[in-house]
Amino acid sequence: MKRFKIIYLCLAGTFLLLSSVAFAQKIDLKMMTGPMGGSWYPLGGAIADSVQRDIPGVTLAVAPGGGVANVEAIELGKCEIGFSNSSSGVDGFYGRPPFKEKMTNMRQLANLYPQYFQIVVLEGSGIKSVADLKGKVISPGPKGHTGEFAARQVLEIYGLSYKDMAKVQHVGYTDTVALMKDGHCDGWLFTTTIPGASVMDLASARKIRLISLPDDKIKEMQKLNAGYIRRLIPKGTYHGVDYDVHGFGFFTHLIISAKLPDDLVYKITKTIVKDLPRLGDIVKDMKGVTAKDLAMDIGIPFHPGALKYYKEVGAL
Repeated sequence: MKRFKIIYLCLAGTFLLLSSVAFAQKIDLKMMTGPMGGSWYPLGGAIADSVQRDIPGVTLAVAPGGGVANVEAIELGKCEIGFSNSSSGVDGFYGRPPFKEKMTNMRQLANLYPQYFQIVVLEGSGIKSVADLKGKVISPGPKGHTGEFAARQVLEIYGLSYKDMAKVQHVGYTDTVALMKDGHCDGWLFTTTIPGASVMDLASARKIRLISLPDDKIKEMQKLNAGYIRRLIPKGTYHGVDYDVHGFGFFTHLIISAKLPDDLVYKITKTIVKDLPRLGDIVKDMKGVTAKDLAMDIGIPFHPGALKYYKEVGAL
């Protein structure tokens, strides 16, 4: 009887040990992406699927967010992974506006693809310059998004602010397209890839015009943030836009909490690199991206786990 009791206790102890190990390996993570209708949300979903498939015990929930808000979310522990833009990431790391202090918990995970700041108006609006937006209804995107902050800066270099507008609609891509189709919004200032699916949707229903920024205004933007890079939207990118559009942009990148274990971040980085071809099918600008591109230095320290993987594969 005593012998069976000992065996029972051993088996029970083994079961508890295995259960505790399994429990310890279960990790619930959250990723903040971008608004519905943009490229970040579906790309984030694809990355989450890959991570959950390749790393046992890890769940990765995806939620909408914004370039500025996601940096703050990681700092405050509201999420562990986030999409952002290089300009916002660098501003956050150094504690420059719109951030009130340095974001010390944020680390670089991967550089992804270029983003383009775009100013879209209806062809018949008579708007041919940012200056013409005065007294109009504009949609610069939800507050907390990098594009919204950049929109304010663009207005600023023209001596304008939201107070000079008839109305400011802080809504996402889908709602903005609906407003413009109905003639309830005059100007759309935002950042996304090219061609942007939402812009293509609008261009299929209404004749649109894209506003260029002159060289001196692009230089003024670069003085406000060295992370702004000159961008050209080639003619023919959108239906009816048969001219090149000059402006600026930055890079989309993935940021991650410094508090995550090195081994876990190593595995996440490896999974993203492994699935690059599939991610390119979701966002055109990801096609052809390599591990070396992901490891590009944009001025934010890499998480040690990501750095280890990039060095192993010769990307750094």
